[in-house]
Amino acid sequence: MRIITVLHEQGPMNRTNLATAIGLSYDRAMKYLAWMSSRELIIIDDNGYVRLTRKDEETYTTLVQWVINYVSRLRFPRRLTRNRR
Repeated sequence: MRIITVLHEQGPMNRTNLATAIGLSYDRAMKYLAWMSSRELIIIDDNGYVRLTRKDEETYTTLVQWVINYVSRLRFPRRLTRNRR
């Protein structure tokens, strides 16, 4: 989700800057990017710049809408306090 969000908000960026922006080591980020690329969610150009595909832009919109519809409606109970004697 962080990869999608960063690319959606900041646009295409090189792999090193993307890894830094999402808070992962370069090697770990490259594994996620390879997985996303194999599913045509991102494109990595010849210069090493990563951008979202149209498919991933739609995924981002769907995820955000899901969060708004379901997560924002969650109500968490107040913290229970213990009676002190």
